Formats: sequence, C-alpha cells, structure tokens
Amino acid sequence: MKAARLGLLAALGGAALVYGLASDGLSTHGARSIAAEAAAAQPTTVGNFMLVDENLNAHELYRMADKPAIVLITQMDGCPISRSQAPAYKELEQAFAGKGVQFLMLNSATQDNREAIQQEAKDAGFDMPILLDQNQLVGEALGVKRTAEVIVINPKTWQVVYHGPVDDRSDYGGGQKPVEHRYAADAIDAVLAGKPVQQASLPAKGCLIDFPARAQAQNITYVHDVAPILEKNCVGCHEKGGIGPFAMDSYDRVKGFSPMIREVLMTHRMPPYNADPHVGKFSDNKNLTPQELKTIVHWVEAGAPRGEGADPLAAHQHVAQDWPLGKPDLVLDVPAFTIPATGVVDYKHPWVQNPLTEGRWIRATTIKVEQRQGVHHLLTGYMKDVPKPGEPAYENRWGVSVGGYAVGAESEISPPDVGSYLPPGGAIGIQAHYTPFGKEATDHSKIGVYFYKPGETPKYVMHGGVVVDNTITIPPNEPRHHEIAYLTFPHDALLYSAFPHAHYRGYAADLWIRYPDGKEKLLISLPRYDFNWQRDYTFAEPLKVPAGSKLIAHWIYDNSKENPANPDPTKTITWGEQSWQEMFYTAIRYRWLDETSDHQLPKYDEDLNSKRMLGMLDDNVDGKLQKAELKGQMGDMLGKYFAVLDKDNDGTLSMAELTEAQKLMGNRRKAPSTSAEAFASAEKGSTK
Repeated sequence: MKAARLGLLAALGGAALVYGLASDGLSTHGARSIAAEAAAAQPTTVGNFMLVDENLNAHELYRMADKPAIVLITQMDGCPISRSQAPAYKELEQAFAGKGVQFLMLNSATQDNREAIQQEAKDAGFDMPILLDQNQLVGEALGVKRTAEVIVINPKTWQVVYHGPVDDRSDYGGGQKPVEHRYAADAIDAVLAGKPVQQASLPAKGCLIDFPARAQAQNITYVHDVAPILEKNCVGCHEKGGIGPFAMDSYDRVKGFSPMIREVLMTHRMPPYNADPHVGKFSDNKNLTPQELKTIVHWVEAGAPRGEGADPLAAHQHVAQDWPLGKPDLVLDVPAFTIPATGVVDYKHPWVQNPLTEGRWIRATTIKVEQRQGVHHLLTGYMKDVPKPGEPAYENRWGVSVGGYAVGAESEISPPDVGSYLPPGGAIGIQAHYTPFGKEATDHSKIGVYFYKPGETPKYVMHGGVVVDNTITIPPNEPRHHEIAYLTFPHDALLYSAFPHAHYRGYAADLWIRYPDGKEKLLISLPRYDFNWQRDYTFAEPLKVPAGSKLIAHWIYDNSKENPANPDPTKTITWGEQSWQEMFYTAIRYRWLDETSDHQLPKYDEDLNSKRMLGMLDDNVDGKLQKAELKGQMGDMLGKYFAVLDKDNDGTLSMAELTEAQKLMGNRRKAPSTSAEAFASAEKGSTK
C-alpha cells in the first residue's frame, strides 16, 4: 500500500513538472511561488528588436510605432496550456478587430524549429504570426518565464503596461472555468483610452520555458570573451579606414558604443548579412553564431565589464587594406565625377580604354569607391569597339562584366577553375549612378581586376543574368506589396550566387527554384532587405538547375509610413532609376554545365534572355499571359494589340505569340538606360 501511494505521488509529481510545478505547488526554480514570479521586476521599457515569424516574414518592433497597442503572447510547441487557450487568444484578437492593435506570438523555446512551429500553429489554430526567438534574447529582455503570458506594449512610450494571463478561465491540467476577469482586454482598453492599466502584472499559468543562458551569462568580460568575437567578425570593417563608422580599437571605444552594438544586434542590422539562417547555407556567411550573439548582448546588459589582462584590440593597430584581395593585376580608373550637393543626377555612361594587348581570364574583381555616400552603384561591361570621345557607353553594346558595385557590396570572386574572358583592346563601359548627399564631393572610383596567371585557363565560364521586372506598380500606403518574376533556364546550369537589389521601399526578397516536375525549393530568404548592405549571397554548394527549371524571385515592398526610408508613402511607385523610384532586380551568377572555356556556347545566353519578358509579366507562373496580367508600359503596348497577337484565340499569349509580338515592336532604342534590359545587359557574363 505504501509503495502504491509512493508510486501515485511520483506520478502526480511528474505530471506537475510537465505543467511547471513541483508536487508541493512550488515552482521548479525552488521556493519561489508563481505569485513571486509575477511580482518580480518586469522591464519598464522595451528596446527595439527584429524577429522573423514562422513564415519568414520580418517584424521590427519600432516599425509598429503607429499602432495603438502591441500584444505579444508567449508560446511553446507541445504546451497543452498554450493550445487550450487558442480560442481565448482568438477572442482577444477579434475584440479589437479594426482598431489597429498588433497581435503577435513569441516562441523562445530553443527546442522548436521553424517547420515544427508552422505545424503547431496549424494544429492548435494559432492565426497570429509566431516570432522565432531562438536566441532567447527578446524573451529574456521581456522577463518571459512561461507560455500563455500576454505582454501589452504601449508604442507611445515603449513601456510594458501589462504582463500576465489573457483572463482567469484556465488552470493547470487543462481545466476551464467561466471567465470573470478579462485582464488582457482590460489592459488594451486602457492603453487605447490613454489611461493607466490597473493590474500591470499578474501570475500566468503556463508551461515553464527554459532560459539556460540566463544562468550562464555571469562572468562574461571584454578581455576574455567579447574582444575575440569582435576581432574575428567585426574588426575587418570597424578598423581605421574601414567601412565601419568607428574603429573597434580599444575597450574604451567598444564600451562607449556598447548600447548601440546591442541595438544593431537585436534588430539584425549587424552583421550586415540578411540571408535568414533557417534557409540554405552560404560560403560567405557573415552572421555571428547564436553563442557569439548572446555573449555580446549579455555582456552589454551586464554593464560591459572589462576583465583582467591586456586589451586584445589595442595590442596592435588595425588598418584597412588598400585592396582587400591584395594588389590587383590591372587597375582601371573610373573617370572622376563631381557629385553635386543637391539635385538629381541622371545615370552616367563613361568608359575607359582597355589596356590589355592580349586576352586574360578574370578570377576576381574589386571596385574601390571613394565617396561611399554618393555612389549608388557602378556596373561594367566590355565593349569591342572604343566609343568616340564624349560618346556614352550604353549597355546594349556590352559583353562580359568587369565587376560591379552596389551600396555595401564586396569583391566578386569566382570559384576555382571558373572565370570570364576579357578580350584585348576595346573599352570598358561603365554605368554609374551617383546620389547627392548634402555636400559636393568628387568621386575617383577604381576597378581592380585579378586575372588567372598568364597562360592559365579556367575550365569553366562564369555567366551573369538577372531576374528582373520593370512592370512593377506599387500602390500608395501599402505596407506589404508583393511582386513576382522568373527566369526559365533552357539548358542545364550550375547556380553559384544571388544578388537581390531594390531601392528604399524594398522590404524583403527571396529566390525559389521550380523544377521541371513542379517541385519547389526555397534557395534564399531575406526577411528584411537592407538597401545599405547589398551583396552577393554565395551558396556553400552550387545548385544544379536542370533545363526547364524556373528561378522565381519574389519582392515585397513597404510603401507605407511605417518605412522610415520611404520618401513619400502617398505616391504610386513604378520602376525607375532613381532611389526614390523602385526596382525588382535579383542578379545571379551561373555556368552552363555542358560549356567549357574550350567549347563556349553564347547562344545559350540568348535562349535564356529570350523568355525574360514572359517571366516579367506572367504573375501566376503558368507559362502564358492573361490579359489581366499585363501591366506597366510593356503591358499597355501588348494590351492594345492583344486580340491580334492571340493567334489561336484562347484568351492568352503563348511564348511563341509573345516572341512574335517582340519582333513587331521593332528594334530596341540605342540608349536603353531606363529599361530593365539595360540592367540585364549590365549583368551579362558571356564571352562575346
């Protein structure tokens, strides 16, 4: 009998632990009661942070400043309390429908991954975005301990005005009782009315969430823990003469910037690498590891202690190299240009003579920009014929690229045994976009070219292309406008990298592959695009693209007042060259699988580009154009003659019919500086 009673008590104790209680009713943290947990100091003000949700959509707290209230509800997969309260959460959300309140869930459980959270949301009926806080830094900052905690934030002050249960209906073990107090709703009502919340903190009955780093955050110091991380990951930019705004050259300097370091880490502005770690693997990944990230944030939160010993960053001077890849084999001087203090500068098309007397294979390029604030981008292309003095070097005459630059970009480096051929003589055409930034300045950019050794020929040929859409139309006051375009590969290829590019309203981007059998795979996701840091994302393993596959790019634009970079949210935005206009542009680098440097296939690029117009307009990706899909200037032209072009009268334009339409449009104008084709030309990597 005694043994049976002990067994029963053990079973009850085990069940209690599942719900976060020991069998004596105390929390598993020890003698503290749940009430004591609730009474513990809660954060009064919330710092900015950015997290992605289970569908890879980014949410930045301070970009919700126009919301009347923000509500976070803590969640963990498999917690029966969270699941049982799904109807209560839905009721809460519906009670404030139409009032602008932002509802989000927060998952700080280290054991839950994105796919599992997606399934949990489906199974439990959660219809709010679930933020992935897998580094637990947001949950720690908010003082989260359990699931089923409702956190109400007032965006006017960024204060947590309520932290507790949604109401009083639920109990441990899944029990439900009639609702007497709707605590969360009362708190939100108070915020909306501009009144103080009567009960700001109450105990919530939920599953305990393990925050192991809380206990491990002790004894972190600059000397022993933080400086080595900065040396490895940050000093390469934050050094004298580097692109970083200050040099990380001493403890005092780093400590002085430590609050800002924490903010840019919490908002993912730094490191400047926007590819989401949940999707794909990249050879040029600049992100900190989760442990490195938590070490720095916890160090800042602990007051940035120095620790004993010599200062590692002050031990020797860090100075940016003149050329990060070493001295180039060839340096081309971009013609100097004086950027005015104000106004609009149209695209410039200068050129430089190619000094090579014999052809060479390019293995890498670096464009060194002098006026980083004023240079939006520089693109290049080989020209067989040297233009006349003063004649613009328009892109429709270009061949192989000799390097490119956009804001924040780094060197272009080809994989081993892959390159592009630069013929002798001729000229290098340049497309230059300069942007005034408040003071007059003269830019003297330089192009550094690195060749394979004389007589050394790589086996494979690098090519460049672009998924582009110059028909985009973004409505005013639209926070999440979606656009799509694709590129169909006519032959087998190997994909090396992707370079997403948009302007101030670009919010997020991704790139998918749809195989000939219809299966799809997400290759890269940028939940938050940053105009200030544009780069190639190089896959750790090149991706095979079978003939007939489509590379499908999506762009999301924020043309609302939530976007701090938006020049004017009241305007309809279309494709345009200037930064206050917009672009849909994802450049790629690839090679054809059955092409070698000894057996080049220039027609393959022509085959690829011949279907670009269909990929721009075909928004449902069915291989045909419906009249409803026609938009932009190109769509207007096709729409006027749709009935004539639709030879088989099936209500759509096939690829063959569209090709015929392109022939009827006649030759493109000689200066395609405002068309998508200009940018496509600028990315060509064929050896013409």
